[in-house]
Amino acid sequence: MTTANIDYDYLLKFLVLGDSGVGKTCLLYQYTDGRFHTQFISTVGIDFREKRLVYTSRGRRHRIHLQIWDTAGQERFRSLTTAFYRDAMGFLLIFDLTSQKSFLEISNWLEQLRMHAYTEDPDVVLCGNKCDLLQLRVVSREQVAALAQRYRLPYIETSACTGANIQQAVELLVGRVMERIENAVCNRDFSLLMAQSRRLPNIAYGPDLVRLHQTQGNSSSNTPRRNCNC
Repeated sequence: MTTANIDYDYLLKFLVLGDSGVGKTCLLYQYTDGRFHTQFISTVGIDFREKRLVYTSRGRRHRIHLQIWDTAGQERFRSLTTAFYRDAMGFLLIFDLTSQKSFLEISNWLEQLRMHAYTEDPDVVLCGNKCDLLQLRVVSREQVAALAQRYRLPYIETSACTGANIQQAVELLVGRVMERIENAVCNRDFSLLMAQSRRLPNIAYGPDLVRLHQTQGNSSSNTPRRNCNC
């Protein structure tokens, strides 16, 4: 594929993390397809969805191709999914507002990120999912506010059922990652991630902008395949 064949300016890869059953897959489908799965879907290993969007910054419009990877929350898949952490540029960390256990596990997920992500301080947006289930809620706003302040995380309450705030959560993460990209010349860790990731095009750095270029002779066989058991 040549440069002329690319119809986007940036390819961003995000990971969705959190315990099993918090609604990661449903949230992802709601964002990409605008629909809610009424049946529980347990992700086996890892899967991904894609979406295009336009991001405007500093008076410029950037066409973004977004890959959002859906990880399995079960412990038995943890060693598999952590292998994808280092190539990810941002993370949506999901917990269930009706499950105190999923909330308490946030610290463990953040520790996993510090160990396996490309930097000890990656871009993370914390999402309290199932905010529509008001009568079943067990995690208080005060609890979440204290944790978000402790780890300096932006926090949004979402609902995969109604679609509430899902787009806002993704756009918030896009904005934080794009800001890091625009400052990538001064950010060695992120520059290396962008240049070396097997799933991203090569990058040439300009004085104030990072531009994408696809290598010659790149075969379509290198494109990740979707897991059909979604």
